[in-house]
Amino acid sequence: MEGKIDTDLGNIKFSVLDLVPVAQGATPLQSIHKSLELAQHAETLGFERFWISEHHNMESLVSSATPILIGHIAQGTKTIRVGSGGVMLPNHAPLIVAEQFGTLETLYPGRIDLGLGRAPGTDQLTAKALRRNRTENVHDFPNDIAELQTYFSKENKNAAVRAIPGEGLNVPLYLLGSSTFSAQLAGSKGLPYAFASHFAPTHLHEALRLYHYNFEPSAQCIAPYTIACVNVIAAETDEKAKHLETSLQQLALGIIRNTRKPLPPPVRSMDGLWHEVEKAQIQMMMYYSFVGSKKTIKAQLSDFIANTQVNEIMAVSHIFDHQDRLRSYEILSSLLKDE
Repeated sequence: MEGKIDTDLGNIKFSVLDLVPVAQGATPLQSIHKSLELAQHAETLGFERFWISEHHNMESLVSSATPILIGHIAQGTKTIRVGSGGVMLPNHAPLIVAEQFGTLETLYPGRIDLGLGRAPGTDQLTAKALRRNRTENVHDFPNDIAELQTYFSKENKNAAVRAIPGEGLNVPLYLLGSSTFSAQLAGSKGLPYAFASHFAPTHLHEALRLYHYNFEPSAQCIAPYTIACVNVIAAETDEKAKHLETSLQQLALGIIRNTRKPLPPPVRSMDGLWHEVEKAQIQMMMYYSFVGSKKTIKAQLSDFIANTQVNEIMAVSHIFDHQDRLRSYEILSSLLKDE
């Protein structure tokens, strides 16, 4: 994987992160159908990859069985890379992950990515139900990654425990993070690094700095490679985009209040729905949200790329109306064609 940086939008890869959101009034099945339609749309528009993130015990998201959804998306598309953004490795035995993604790579060769995170993707009570009696310490995540890499290696063919399918397959690993820990780990392992700046902006620049500082070339990456996940809500006008953004703001309000519900429709104003402290919290959490017309989004993203020097932008778009969401990605993809 190359590590070349270019601040021209036409030379930056654009990708999609989908949490498979359930809009108010929709069913989980409808949400999964819309996710596939979005992936097919993204493929047509020229996006690099389509990732699905693992979340549990949230009626607003139906991405809990992440590998199954990845297989569904890969089956319904032809060329776009499909993967996890990410699999929360502490919830799973590395052997199971190697077998699952080895199976996916066998079915859809050359198109599967394995993004790995160390957060639970849920609340602590649900995490306990997922992990049963397992308790995590600071060494588990690096050790689990090393074990996973062993299962994918050709050298493991004489071991007592093997991943079949999976062994010897080229399933690229990506480390995901919202702090500096995973950044340093990704650098030292020579793996590409994706930062969750769409909800955790605070440590973005420090994490990128530490990733580059600690980077050691590997068989997968000869040079550093970074992805920044950001919120993107694009529309024909700034006013419409800001109106659509109120769905995301309401969703974030539910996270703060721990009253998570399906994605609500946009409202005329958030005044009266949030308090000033909540407003400030949400604005900080969603700091890297690019909202507006094509012209506005282009200017915002150009500045962001110049300041971060990332190789790839991964956009997540919490937009209530499915057609508006498809249109947002159309506008975003048009930036690639203008350069």
